[in-house]
Amino acid sequence: MAWKMDNPLYCLADEEEARKALELWESEKPGGLWEGNNRLPYPLTWLIALIILTAFMITMPIWGQRPTAELYAPMVELMDSPEVQKLATGPEKIAYLTERAMEVHRNAEDSRLPGLLDRHPISWEDLQLAAPGIREIVAGGGGTYGPESYNVIGDQVVLANFSGSWRPDGKRERVQPWWDKGYTIDVFYVSYFIIAMVIVCKRLPHFSQKPDMSKAS
Repeated sequence: MAWKMDNPLYCLADEEEARKALELWESEKPGGLWEGNNRLPYPLTWLIALIILTAFMITMPIWGQRPTAELYAPMVELMDSPEVQKLATGPEKIAYLTERAMEVHRNAEDSRLPGLLDRHPISWEDLQLAAPGIREIVAGGGGTYGPESYNVIGDQVVLANFSGSWRPDGKRERVQPWWDKGYTIDVFYVSYFIIAMVIVCKRLPHFSQKPDMSKAS
């Protein structure tokens, strides 16, 4: 089981281990299949890379994003209005508030807000519980941080744990940067997968070494 590290992309198994693997293939014929020890086809390799890249690109708008108090502030502002109070059920109220908030966000400077609200719906019950905290932040209770720097997690409104660039007042920005969408963790997991697959494949004899299947029983 010795490892050969001088050329890891060629083969990680030493000559003795490669010889034993070939002998095993020659002495067995599992399921009547022929063990040809062929390389992984290039089209399949590129297909795996394409799948990974496509997954990253498609999930970019939603991966790891966190809803902020800014999204729900227009809803909180209108939730005690007569138009909302006359509605009978929570789903009806939240549907009305979401529609009004969408109108506000479509006219906002940040064009991402409508999409963010669409991807982060909130229930009437959670909005009621989060409303006091959102009102306090909008009224200036957040100190030097505005509602865009506070995350809404369930019914809790908390200062975001991001540490961005330094602001003129000497404090860090607490707004989620565009590149921090959970990709850091995902890149690690994809890297682990690729490294593991390379190790598994390269521990086998190099594809230039073919078993003599005429010896197979």
